Amino acid sequence: MTTPVDGRRARGDRSRQAVLAVATRSASTDGLNGVSIARLAAEAGASKSGVAALFGSKEQLQLAIVADAKRVFTEVVVDPARIHPRGLVRLRALVRAWIDYSSDRTFPGGCFFLAVSAEFASHPGPVHDAISDAMDLWRSYLEISIAQAMDDGDLPMLEDAAQLSFELEALLSQANRTSLMHGGDLPYRRAERAIVERLRDLGAVQASLEIELGPRPAVV
Repeated sequence: MTTPVDGRRARGDRSRQAVLAVATRSASTDGLNGVSIARLAAEAGASKSGVAALFGSKEQLQLAIVADAKRVFTEVVVDPARIHPRGLVRLRALVRAWIDYSSDRTFPGGCFFLAVSAEFASHPGPVHDAISDAMDLWRSYLEISIAQAMDDGDLPMLEDAAQLSFELEALLSQANRTSLMHGGDLPYRRAERAIVERLRDLGAVQASLEIELGPRPAVV
């Protein structure tokens, strides 16, 4: 038996997603605190009362924005890498997908989580925790792929997966920051070159370092 669709709820879900799409883009450049319900209503062409009804408080709006950015990140970076074999090949795919995510400006402010983490780093609370959890999840994808590569013998000189994950994150973060400040793709090329050379120094063979990704998924 087919369950009837609640038309009002479906319209509300569509409206909520449309507003969130505007909100995440704005938050990546102006910060989560820069996205108010009043401003968002104006930018999304909606009423202030309508946006308030969709999200309630400003904190709930911020949490919804973080959750939507996490969804986009997963669809653009994590899911495409999962089609590749576990270990070193998947690690390379994760790095390349992250670079595309940042350099192609999936969000106009570059990596969403690097932007908002600076804003909330010293402000504990639910929003801080949501941002931290999303970043920890990305870190775990890196560490798991690195650990698998170690187990497979693809990085014979590596002893500490968490240390390598830290180094890769630092290179990617610097590329994101430098590109936003000065423009261009050169920072990303430098970061990827440094990552490949680091993996090679750890014993990775060249064939495992070469990766081609398919077309990026459309994100709505």
